[in-house]
Amino acid sequence: MNSLLHKLNQLDTDLFLIVNGAHSEFWDLMMWWASDKYIWIPLYAVFLYLLWRKFKNKIWLIMVFAALLVFLSDQISVHLFKDTFQRLRPCHEPALDGMVHIVNGKCGGQFGFYSSHASNVFAVAVFVISLLGRCPGRAFLIFLWAGTIIYSRIYLGVHYPFDVLAGALAGWLLGWMIARFARNMITQPAIDEG
Repeated sequence: MNSLLHKLNQLDTDLFLIVNGAHSEFWDLMMWWASDKYIWIPLYAVFLYLLWRKFKNKIWLIMVFAALLVFLSDQISVHLFKDTFQRLRPCHEPALDGMVHIVNGKCGGQFGFYSSHASNVFAVAVFVISLLGRCPGRAFLIFLWAGTIIYSRIYLGVHYPFDVLAGALAGWLLGWMIARFARNMITQPAIDEG
């Protein structure tokens, strides 16, 4: 079992070094911006508009579920995983000292498993796609957005590939569950008090 864990850890480190090592000034800037939370506010406004068009007067309920989703995604990744597993981010790993390309001197907190960015963006992506319904082109673009963000986390030296994959899977599951619960709440008929 230890041998398997060692091999997986080595594979994760090797993949990280390949992605993080393929850098340039142009991609440093692009990945820095891709990873920024605030640059995506206009996209979140588009998501909100699309959801409003579909659910109209129930948009307030969608917004409550979306806030709950992001809160749970973020808190679970930090308190149940990062604080429990305490896996150092690659940029904090002494064994990788001098090998990690860090952009703008930003490394983040000490622990990285699993990625809150990955969990949050995949939770939002699956939540939005699930509520809006199937549209392959739209789903592709939303997953391309989420995939770009998680790739940026590896590129920037703050997460290993398995950190972002685990975060994406956790976010996917949470986004699907909250969307399903939200859809059930929205589509329930009003209770007749007569």
